[in-house]
Amino acid sequence: MSQMNDSAPKGVGRRAALSALAAAPVAAALTLGAPAPARAAAPKAGPARGLVRRFELGAFEVATLSDGMRAGEGPHPIFGQNVSAEEVAALLEANFLPAGRFVNGFTPTLVNTGAELILFDTGLGEGARPAMGGLRARLAEAGVTPEQIDVVVLTHMHPDHIGGLTEGGAPAFPNARYVIGAAEYDFWTAPGRDSGPTERVARLVQEKVVPLAERARFVKPGDAVAPGIEAVAAFGHTPGHMAWHLESEGRRLMLCADACNHYVVSLQRPDWHVRYDMDKEAAAATRKSLFGMIAADRIPFVGYHMPFPAVGFVEPLGEGFRFVPATYQFDV
Repeated sequence: MSQMNDSAPKGVGRRAALSALAAAPVAAALTLGAPAPARAAAPKAGPARGLVRRFELGAFEVATLSDGMRAGEGPHPIFGQNVSAEEVAALLEANFLPAGRFVNGFTPTLVNTGAELILFDTGLGEGARPAMGGLRARLAEAGVTPEQIDVVVLTHMHPDHIGGLTEGGAPAFPNARYVIGAAEYDFWTAPGRDSGPTERVARLVQEKVVPLAERARFVKPGDAVAPGIEAVAAFGHTPGHMAWHLESEGRRLMLCADACNHYVVSLQRPDWHVRYDMDKEAAAATRKSLFGMIAADRIPFVGYHMPFPAVGFVEPLGEGFRFVPATYQFDV
């Protein structure tokens, strides 16, 4: 082996030799021609979202099921009817939301008590497909058949909650019994409701709900559908609208239905009117009292129109509340 040059610093010759060896494969690749760069040429697949969210609540298992999501113009004047469009836009922009478009989600909830499967609301149903009406598909994804549903609870009678009661002209949940608010049923089935501003919903109630009445139990606030699942007054959105309080092994959850229909506008400004609230002042009072309790007790809630998976918390913020989406609270 030849001697290294005595004038070179010790180790330099060895490092140069090692560098040359390391560079040899690179040089060979350049000589032979490097591989062509990868091309991300696959077509766009569109947004991907899981549409079933399942978690434990004590001994209960709760699943929120997306019936669909609908984009449209708004939120104003649907939300904030009693204030200016500019005021609504400013609140939305402060919360990183566009002022002219919004997405409305529709989320029934399934509760497995260990003894029964209880479904809260039924979505829009087959008439809204393919864009909406996805509850049956979500149940299948959750491993549940319509025949397995033991109880269907209706929080109120709006079409996006009762539309899925039938399928092909027959009961969609053939083995279920039904739990319906007495005040809500009495209002929509009263004589004369099938004309005027209540006509559309009243006719749908006659089609979807009345034929099931003989299999229904009519309840009031404070009544229980099962141990640990109790009706809560939440009137205003409709005359008999109710929320449902769940408690199992010390863990609590409120199913708020349509007490709040937008996670920013209706929560941060509970006094702002909403087009779909039949008694706007009563609905505002319900938002403040119901979410005031949820915030004070620091319990989670499910909101039918909250961003999917529609589960979260609220904390007091100014004149209203801030929505805090659930993350891993149910996983630890």
